[in-house]
Amino acid sequence: MIVLAGMIGAGKSTYTEMIARELNSEPFYESVDDNRILEMFYDDPKRWAFALQIHFLNTRFRSIKDALTHQHNVLDRSIYEDALFTQINYETGNMSEAEMDTYLTLLDNMMEELDGMPKKAPDLLIYLRGPLDIHLERIKKRGRDYEQVTEENPELLEYYKHLHSQYDKWFHSYDKSDTLVIQIDEYDIENEADKKEVMRQIREKLAEIGMAS
Repeated sequence: MIVLAGMIGAGKSTYTEMIARELNSEPFYESVDDNRILEMFYDDPKRWAFALQIHFLNTRFRSIKDALTHQHNVLDRSIYEDALFTQINYETGNMSEAEMDTYLTLLDNMMEELDGMPKKAPDLLIYLRGPLDIHLERIKKRGRDYEQVTEENPELLEYYKHLHSQYDKWFHSYDKSDTLVIQIDEYDIENEADKKEVMRQIREKLAEIGMAS
C-alpha cells in the first residue's frame, strides 16, 4: 500500500491516478464534492474547524481501513497527516484546547484500531514536496472559489503559509513506514520523460523495501 502526502495543491490526486495506473493498483481518493463542511470552513474557520477535522478523521479512517485489507492500492491522502491540519487550526486560533484534546483522544483510539488490521501500516509514504509558490499557483489554477486568496480573506494566505512551514517537520516525525520524497517543482508528470523518471524512483524504492511493482 502506498499513501501520498503533501500540502494543499501538491497534486496528490494526480499522482495517485498515475501510480495506480502504472502499478495496476486500486486508487483511493479523498472526496471533496460531497464534503458539505469544507466550503463552510473556508468561509468561517473558527466556527467549522473542529467539525471539519472530525469529518476528515472519520472519512480517512474509513479509507485506511478499507485500504489495509488490500495488498495493492494507492491513497491520495491518509489519516497520518490529519493531526498536522488539526494542530495548525489550533495554533491559528480556529480550535480551542478542549477541541484539540478531544480530537487527539479520538485519533489515538482510531490508531489503536488500525493495529488490529491485516496490515498495520502503509508500505510506503510518498511526500510531494515543493515551494509555497508552486502550491499557491496550483490552488489558483484548479479554481475552487473557497480556496482562493482574495482581498476579502487575506488571512487564508497566512493559513497556507503556516501549514506549508510545518510540513517538513511533520514529515521528519513520521515513522509508520518507509518514505520517498518527490520534489514537485522538478517534475511535470504530464511530460512523458518526467513521468517515467518519477515512476523509476517509485519502482526502485518499492524494490528496495521488498515490494514487487
